[in-house]
Amino acid sequence: MKKYFLLLGCAFSFFAKAQQATISVDLKKETGDMKPIWAWFGYDEPNYTYMKDGKKLLSEIAALSPVPVYVRVHSLLVTGNGVPALKWGSTNAYTEDEKGNPVYNWTIVDSIFDTYIKRGMKPLAQIGFMPEALSTNPTPYKHDWKPGDPYSRIMTGWAYPPKDYNKWAALVYEWVKHSAARYGKKEVESWYWELWNEPNGYWKGTQAEFFKLYDYTTDAVKRALPTARIGGINIAGTAGSGAQQWLHAFVKHCFSDTNYVTGKIGAPVDAFLFHAKGSPKLVGGHVRMNMGRQLQDINAGFKLVASYPQLKNIPVIIGESDPEGCAACGMHTNPENAYRNGTMYSSYTAASFARKYLLADSFKVNFTGAVSWAFEFENQPWFFGFRDLATNGVDKPVLNVFRMFGMMKGKRVAVNGSQMYDLKTIVDSSARGKYNDVGALASKDKNGAAVMIWNYHDDDVQLPALPVAVSVDGIKVAAVKLTEYRIDNEHSNSYEAWKKMGSPQNPTKEQIDALEKAGQLAIIKKPQQVKVIDEKLMLTIDMPQQAVTLLKIEW
Repeated sequence: MKKYFLLLGCAFSFFAKAQQATISVDLKKETGDMKPIWAWFGYDEPNYTYMKDGKKLLSEIAALSPVPVYVRVHSLLVTGNGVPALKWGSTNAYTEDEKGNPVYNWTIVDSIFDTYIKRGMKPLAQIGFMPEALSTNPTPYKHDWKPGDPYSRIMTGWAYPPKDYNKWAALVYEWVKHSAARYGKKEVESWYWELWNEPNGYWKGTQAEFFKLYDYTTDAVKRALPTARIGGINIAGTAGSGAQQWLHAFVKHCFSDTNYVTGKIGAPVDAFLFHAKGSPKLVGGHVRMNMGRQLQDINAGFKLVASYPQLKNIPVIIGESDPEGCAACGMHTNPENAYRNGTMYSSYTAASFARKYLLADSFKVNFTGAVSWAFEFENQPWFFGFRDLATNGVDKPVLNVFRMFGMMKGKRVAVNGSQMYDLKTIVDSSARGKYNDVGALASKDKNGAAVMIWNYHDDDVQLPALPVAVSVDGIKVAAVKLTEYRIDNEHSNSYEAWKKMGSPQNPTKEQIDALEKAGQLAIIKKPQQVKVIDEKLMLTIDMPQQAVTLLKIEW
């Protein structure tokens, strides 16, 4: 039987249509730390990192976060010339000379990590995939996948085990040693390393061969830098029976089995990683999201971690946490992904992250981060429906949710919402009732408080705005400065601005400037002094369908 905990104090309304929703925030009741679990991002194509729009977006992501942002990318050891394609990247870090001797070349890898370090970001460094010269089945090596093709086409020579585990281990050792020399021991100690990606899909060897690779990899990392942190295994479909078998076997291997390298019992595991994905569909001519499926993966992962005393304090990272599984599958080949350009993505993100905090609270795990697998796609059509944070250097609405998160700090506090779905319902059934999920996430520190409010439903159907009565209790001063930020069809929304221009694929400089401005987080009401009565701040706001509001309260 699954373990769930209900949202603290959350009322569950069964009225088909509420005239007004209510949100009550109690600053006196702390529920946990406002950990920046959202400050983690990732993407398939590593070479986008140092390209024009990639560098611009990374700078913006770094600027919005009060803490260093962690970045995870695939293909850091893949053989090739560094030219990116959808779901493809390469660094040529490892080749061999005519005698079979290793040749290491860190030029492209350094370009990627340099870009992060210069912005105060940190790698969640993925050790993979298999270089062509080491693959047991190297031909074909570079895939030719494109959106609409079977996903299996991407699984080519890079997905196979090494023909020489010692050469693989030497490659890992040299990479970690090089990183420590280039960036400093203290810096690299703050990173996380991890092996591969989704071995229940991206690995063409056996499970035993993968655990063997894990042992050779972790031993090499620790020999190069004993204080480095490494973990695994970034499994896909965490709630499924196959993924659960992999995860239990991984825990058994790390704590009970004989290590393939040392001959002793166990292997290092400094972080535990798994993936969580939703599953949108087209229903009756519109997109219907499935947040519940993503939350079920998270619930299953946290439940497994909580069942092992050995994992009690180990950092838990959701290595990919998204509404669905293929960032490079645009809405033209996958119409169910049409949610990505507008406010459905932003409201989903706000509502789902709030539930991640609650699930972690319920299982009492050391939840450290959730990687949003979304970045940008260089030199692609405008608003093509990729799962990305920006298009051609213009920010999408979803990025502004993370700007809001960046203003939330200190402690999380109790929230009660008359139309906020309780945790069990949204995990079991998603947000598909006769009313919207009108909920909130709230935080406070010594200088103020922040309340994020959303108006969400799985069905991407526009409905009239809903009035929401908000009360914030426990304010100890007579007046506060209140600033209201908003993401909706009229604010913080470059996509709607682009459509009003006629959806140009070759916008002018003036149009691009206007789109860049429209993509920034908008203040809908100028900061104002508001009286506090009996320690309560009370106001009513109109929340359009799929809107996200942040109330920033300063004292």
